[in-house]
Amino acid sequence: MSARPGVRFRPRARLRLSAAALAGALSGALVLGGVGGPAQATGAPSSPPLSPSSPPSPSPVPDKALQKRLDDLVRTAGGPPGAIALMQVGDRTTVHRAGVADTGTGRPPRADAYMRLASVSKAYSGAVALRLVDRHRLGLDDTIGHRLPALPKAWHKVTLRQLLSHTSGLPDFSTAPSFLEILLADPRHRFDSRALLDFVADRNLLFPPGSRYAYSNSDNIAVALMAEAVTGRPYERLLEQLVYRPLDLRRTVLPQGYRMPRPYLHGYDVTPPAPPEDISEALSASGVWASGGIVATPEDLNAFVRAWAGGRGYLSEEVRKQQRRFIPGAASEPAGPGTNAGGLAIFRYETRCGTVYGHTGNFPGYTQLAAATADGKRSLTFSINTQTSKTLKPELLAEVRAVQEDFVCALLRR
Repeated sequence: MSARPGVRFRPRARLRLSAAALAGALSGALVLGGVGGPAQATGAPSSPPLSPSSPPSPSPVPDKALQKRLDDLVRTAGGPPGAIALMQVGDRTTVHRAGVADTGTGRPPRADAYMRLASVSKAYSGAVALRLVDRHRLGLDDTIGHRLPALPKAWHKVTLRQLLSHTSGLPDFSTAPSFLEILLADPRHRFDSRALLDFVADRNLLFPPGSRYAYSNSDNIAVALMAEAVTGRPYERLLEQLVYRPLDLRRTVLPQGYRMPRPYLHGYDVTPPAPPEDISEALSASGVWASGGIVATPEDLNAFVRAWAGGRGYLSEEVRKQQRRFIPGAASEPAGPGTNAGGLAIFRYETRCGTVYGHTGNFPGYTQLAAATADGKRSLTFSINTQTSKTLKPELLAEVRAVQEDFVCALLRR
């Protein structure tokens, strides 16, 4: 892939795509496959490109202490070239940004530029599923055997509830040697997204369903397949009908190929002393699909998390109660700020200043947090353009979580 002037892009072999590195990056992160496809999957809504000259969204003057925390984060050795945090209280939105979205141009991060949402995408497949539960098309106790009988018989007792809470025991396809072998040979390989579970179809469950928590990218693939099975519609179309349109998300897409809509927050591999390497389009979404493939802007992500965490009318009260039955200590990947607990495709983050609900994600080049209060009236999206996780730069993750908690505190005080 050719590099644009001023941006360093090393050969594919330099992307640290060893089996060990990928397995670590994928345990809770997302690894993508997909060669040269369109930036938008069939059935995804049209998303008009934005002019690079468009002005950033207006916002009040940022808090100086928060701004310093963000500035210090991008100056950290091995840290992100750029960061952007969007906070909304009622109708008032504040955008904090530091560093750059593109090292080649020096362009700053923008609230209307696209980025990879990584595992935050799991909240979107959760939204599709729970909206179908509200419509009595799916039940939380529906099993794989009932809805997806072609999947291995050993998995048939797993329920939708267990898939959404990561208590299913399904083996994670994204760490399967056969999956990683294909990805290592061709990072842009186009996978059949609906056949990703085939990579682990010869394996039994890791534990009896419902007996423990274990984060798995396989869970949300099965969730999307269940939604398709009961509606007869592609998952991409269900996203449009049940998530994008109701929330007026006009710059959210689920791509299959590796290309990003323009303009976008570039993602980087930062391995000092080498300069940051642009890996925004080194991988693509077909290999993670419903578990991590969504691309959106901070503005759209903010609108989504306000509804998903507590927006009135998005879910019924009964389904909302089921969503918020939390497992103590069940952390998102990477862990969010404060003490984590896991619900149905949503996590609770109890900080020193109060509690918010949402999801995190990490993907080569990106780390994400989207969270809101239980009533959906206060929200935060926090995005950096390099990857960090419990296995990849854990010291950086600790610092990111500390800064995120400061932003949550500021959000709850406003």
